[in-house]
Amino acid sequence: MPPPKIKTSAFLANLPLFKELAPPEIDRIAAGTAELHIPRGEILFNKGAPCTGLHLVIYGQVKLSFVTPQGSEKVIEIIGPGMSFGEALMFMDRPYIVMAQTLADSLLLHVSKQAVFHELEHNPGFAKKMLAGVSRRLHGIISDVESYSLHSGTQRVIGYLLRQDEDQAGATEPCKVTLPTSKAIVASRLNLTPEHFSRILHDLSAAGLISVEGRDVVIPDVPRLRSYSG
Repeated sequence: MPPPKIKTSAFLANLPLFKELAPPEIDRIAAGTAELHIPRGEILFNKGAPCTGLHLVIYGQVKLSFVTPQGSEKVIEIIGPGMSFGEALMFMDRPYIVMAQTLADSLLLHVSKQAVFHELEHNPGFAKKMLAGVSRRLHGIISDVESYSLHSGTQRVIGYLLRQDEDQAGATEPCKVTLPTSKAIVASRLNLTPEHFSRILHDLSAAGLISVEGRDVVIPDVPRLRSYSG
């Protein structure tokens, strides 16, 4: 039995990118939107495939990655519910420079380039939001490069753990974070080998800064972890 249809316009209206659009504008974008039910482990597109619009994740996870000349995979980003990807290449009219693969059973919306461009021509506010989204992605990439270049592996892992729950930004109480995907994929996202990532988790556990059980990481003293220099 096929999955039940969602009300595309209602979901689009609740996303930050489209939240301020009027109902007729939302309906126009919904008319150019396709619903994609993708099982876990399926490749959504490969590097070099044409980009015909942007994707939005309703539920599930999508991994953006590429394969190095040595044959290893480098994870660029993990896209979760409410997030989008493909905007920049859509504007540049370029093929995808990464591969996209689902990490869980996922429901995605694909908004066609034609639908987006039509609204951009008629709505300056929507154009500003699209620019803001692309700018956030660029800022994230620059932050990643800075982290890889200036921060140790331990600092990268600590920063990642503390970022997993925005509520913990100024927290002082113990907290638990759950890695969004496998340790190997998180390691690649942090530009670490799986072995190095596991070693860092072990060292932090031995220092009493965290405890690890599967994908759950308990942080008993957030300020102490935040100030740890390794």
